[in-house]
Amino acid sequence: MTEDDKSLQTIVGDLVLYNANRLQAAGKAANDIASRGVFDDYISRKARNTIIRQRSDLALFATYLAEALGGTHSVPGGEALQQDPIVWNGITWGIVEGFKRWLLQHGYAVSSVNIRLSTIKTYARLASKAGVIPSNEFVLIKAVEGYRRVEAKHLDERREIRRKGPKKAQSVSLTLEQAKALKSQPETAQGRRDAMLMCLLLDHGLRCGEVARLRVEDIDPREGMMRFYRPKVDKVQTHKLTSDTLCAAFAWLYSGDAPKSGPLLRASQKGGGLTSAGMTERGITKRVRSLGAALGIKGLSAHDCRHFWATHAAHSGTDTFTLQEAGGWSSLAMPRRYVEAAAVANERVKGF
Repeated sequence: MTEDDKSLQTIVGDLVLYNANRLQAAGKAANDIASRGVFDDYISRKARNTIIRQRSDLALFATYLAEALGGTHSVPGGEALQQDPIVWNGITWGIVEGFKRWLLQHGYAVSSVNIRLSTIKTYARLASKAGVIPSNEFVLIKAVEGYRRVEAKHLDERREIRRKGPKKAQSVSLTLEQAKALKSQPETAQGRRDAMLMCLLLDHGLRCGEVARLRVEDIDPREGMMRFYRPKVDKVQTHKLTSDTLCAAFAWLYSGDAPKSGPLLRASQKGGGLTSAGMTERGITKRVRSLGAALGIKGLSAHDCRHFWATHAAHSGTDTFTLQEAGGWSSLAMPRRYVEAAAVANERVKGF
């Protein structure tokens, strides 16, 4: 090899090393930029209600951290935990495990514990992706398990504080007679509005938020159809109106009580009248509870009505896939529960 060849080889080697160093520096810079945007990117993909609920979960996590530290250190709040990866520095699987047990000790329902634990693990994953939580530590955080339904009963039996907050341990079960009574309302403006509301909940299983979103234009009584949006699964669906819903729709829309356009259901005012504003989720929740109480049904909620719809559909022979589609669930897990609960265990067992 000549001196020129050696020099050329040296130059090439230096260039490769130079480019490799530049690439490494560029990669590190890209990682730094991407890590700062991990939380923002995640939040931008989520529905507003999901963001609000997760912020509440993170605020509760912050309360736990403050209590665990005994006020000796300042801790980030729920908003900071949702927006800034760096504040997750120092979070370990032991802290997350402790949060899970803390929730139980403070009387939170097992389902609530699982939801909040899922939120913490989600943001821990994002913090790990941002390089704040070491990957080996996140593996351990990921391994922190929630509680299965079969375990919930045993946990509730052994702890002194069994439940906390307004969430009910079990849904209110309705009979067919009670459902019919709830749909049968007085021939007044408010009564016609209430009949429409209860038909949407009991005959179609709409979620409270879905009802609040409905507009006059979404209902076509002449075609007997309803077209509406399900935010939870980001899907527009069409339902054929049941006979009771169709009657309620004609009575409400052509009585002069309903608005010509805009929100389908008008909000209540004192004295039994209606305002020009649409019903909010809170207003729907309050009205359903009031209508149930008038029939001696304590603590009735919109979700109880959805539970009645799904249970009745399953008992009537609706299969799992059809129930999933009609109910707007993203997986088969929930409709399968209704169908399995309605099944006769020994139906196919042959007798002697």
